[in-house]
Amino acid sequence: MSTTLKVDGMTCMHCVGAVKRALEQVPGVETAEVSLEKAQAVIVGDADVQALISAIREAGYSAEAG
Repeated sequence: MSTTLKVDGMTCMHCVGAVKRALEQVPGVETAEVSLEKAQAVIVGDADVQALISAIREAGYSAEAG
């Protein structure tokens, strides 16, 4: 299963890395690809969408399904 989230607040590659690391800590995530240019994250796995959004928020960014 693949989930795409819109991520706001990223301004550089450090931000991309922080979001990617946060997502990879969520149970059920197989892979996470984060794009600064598209302002989105594509997550493969069976993780709960709310858990993914919460992980991004805890890292200091905002996210929504989209």
